[in-house]
Amino acid sequence: MNRRLVLATIVVVALIGLAGCSMIFGGISEEELDREQEYDDLRERNATAAIDIEGGSIIGDSEFRAVYDLNETDELSMYRSSLYREEALDIHSVRYWYPNGTELNGSELDIDQGRSSTEVRVPDGNGTLAYSGSAGSRTFQLPAFVHGSYELTTPEGSRTTNFLFGNVNPGGYDREVVDDRERLDWEELDSTLSVRYYQTRDIPLFVGLVGVVTVLGGAGIAYYYRQVKRLREQREELGLDVDIDDDDSDPPPPGLK
Repeated sequence: MNRRLVLATIVVVALIGLAGCSMIFGGISEEELDREQEYDDLRERNATAAIDIEGGSIIGDSEFRAVYDLNETDELSMYRSSLYREEALDIHSVRYWYPNGTELNGSELDIDQGRSSTEVRVPDGNGTLAYSGSAGSRTFQLPAFVHGSYELTTPEGSRTTNFLFGNVNPGGYDREVVDDRERLDWEELDSTLSVRYYQTRDIPLFVGLVGVVTVLGGAGIAYYYRQVKRLREQREELGLDVDIDDDDSDPPPPGLK
C-alpha cells in the first residue's frame, strides 16, 4: 500500500513538473507577436540598430522599441544576462521587412522561446527586424545582437550625465539632446549596451531632500545639546556635581602650611 502511494506521488509530481515546463517553454503567443506598434520613425534612423526607450518611473518599468538592419544575419538569439544565468528576452510586436519592403508579422516568422534565449529566424538576412519589450525602471541593458552602429534614445526629460544617477557603458559614444530627449550614438558596438538614466526633475528633489535632512539633523543635534546643558545646570544647582578633589587642592590657610 505504501509503495502504491509513493508511486502515485511520483506520477503526480512528474505531471506537475511537465505542466510547469510547458508553461515555461510555451513560447510567445501570436497575439503578442502581432501586437500593434509603430516603427517608422526608427526605420528612418541612420544606424544599424535604433533603440527607443519610452515611459517608465522609479517604480514602474518602461518599454523599448528596437529596429535592426540585419546585414546578412538570418538568425538572432535574444537574451538578457541576470545575476546567475542568461534568460530569454520577452518580446512582442515583432515585424520583419524584406529588402523590397514587404512586411511580415511576428506570427509569420520562426520564433521559438526557451529558458535561456528567444530564437528569431527570418527568411532573408538582409532585411529589417523590429520588436518591443520591457526596458526596466530607469535602467536599460541589452546585448548587441547585430554588429554595427547603434543609436539609443532615452525617455523625454531624462539624462545620463550626472555621475551619481547616470551611467553609460561602453564609452566612446556621441551625445546630443533632441526634443528634450538624450540621444547616444556608437559608430561600432559589439558588446552589451548598459544605460542608467534619471529625470532632470529628480536633481532638485534630491537636493531639497538633502537640505531637509540636514536641517532636521542639525535641529536634532541642537536640541540634544540644549537638553544636556540644562541637565548639567540642574545637577550643579542641586549640588550633585561637587568635586571633592577640587576642595582638597585649595591652598591651606596661613599658619597651617
